Amino acid sequence: MQASRRLRLWAMVARRHPSAFLLAAQLLSLLVYPLVDETASGRMLFGAVALVVVPLALWVVTRSPLLNWIGWLLAIPAMLLTAAGILLDREFLLPISAVLESALYFYAAGGLTVYVLRDHEVSADELFAAAATFTLLAWGFAYAYFVCQAWYPGSFTGFEPERTRRWLELLFYSFSNLSATGLGDVLPVSSQARVLTMLEQFAGVGYIATVVSRLIGLTIVRQR
Repeated sequence: MQASRRLRLWAMVARRHPSAFLLAAQLLSLLVYPLVDETASGRMLFGAVALVVVPLALWVVTRSPLLNWIGWLLAIPAMLLTAAGILLDREFLLPISAVLESALYFYAAGGLTVYVLRDHEVSADELFAAAATFTLLAWGFAYAYFVCQAWYPGSFTGFEPERTRRWLELLFYSFSNLSATGLGDVLPVSSQARVLTMLEQFAGVGYIATVVSRLIGLTIVRQR
C-alpha cells in the first residue's frame, strides 16, 4: 500500500513538473562527469548519461506547442549512434551523435522557452522549465564545442595546451561562457570555435533579457 502510494505521488509529480526531472538529471549528471575520463569505462559512463538525459529532454518538449516528431527524429538516431560508438568502440560515431544531441538540446530549449513565455502566469513548473532551459543551452553548446574540436583539432587551448580538451572542460567552458562569468582556463583558438563562442554569448544575454527578466517582472506584478 505504501509503495503504491509513493508511485502515485511520483507519477503525479512527473505529470505536473516534468521539467524538474530534467533539471535534476542535468544537475546530478554534473556529479557523474568527474568520473568520465579517456578510459573505456569513462566513455561508457558518458554514453549512459546521454542515453538518460536525451529521452528526458524529449519528454519535456511535449509541454510545448512544438512538433514532437522533430524531437524524435533527432533523439532516436542520437541514442543509437551514441550506443554504437560506445559499445563498438567507434570513435568517429560520437561527433555525429553529438551533432544530433546538440540540435535536440537546442530544440528542447526552444520548446521550453515557448512554454514559459506563452502566458502571463508563473507556475512552479515554468520556473523549473526556465532553469532547465539554461542547462539545455549549456549542454547544447558543449556538444557543439565537442564537434568543433573533433572536426577542427586544436580549436581550444588551455592548461596543458598540447592535448585536446576533455568533455568536462568543454561543459565548464560552456557554463562560464553562457553565464558571462568569463573564466579563462579554456580559450577558443580557431575561427569556428570563436564563432560558436560568440553565438553562445549572444544566447546567454538574450536568455537573461527575455526569459529571466520576464519571469521576475510577472512575479512582481502578481505579488502586487
